[in-house]
Amino acid sequence: MAGKDSHSTSIVGRRIKELREDLGWSQEKIGVAIGIDESSSRARISRYELGVHEPPVPTARLIAEAMGVPLTYLYCEDDNVASLLLTLHRLGSRERAAKVREFLGQLTVE
Repeated sequence: MAGKDSHSTSIVGRRIKELREDLGWSQEKIGVAIGIDESSSRARISRYELGVHEPPVPTARLIAEAMGVPLTYLYCEDDNVASLLLTLHRLGSRERAAKVREFLGQLTVE
């Protein structure tokens, strides 16, 4: 199918790559930031981005922290919900709590 290449990677790999590119970071920079040896960091991050390997949760947590996003963002399959998670994460804790309460108050279960 046409256009399926972008979906062949894992959701975690896709999110890591998108964030890395948005930040203007190299694969090596992410790897070194989470404690991977400089000589192998690019290859390791590349494997995660391509979906060849899935990072273990502790490694994904380190990547998320280094890039300033919540761990749940890396695993969220819905792009709209992922965007919401990222936006909420970037708020201060009080403002985030208020926005979550407000949003939940507007939702109704039918």
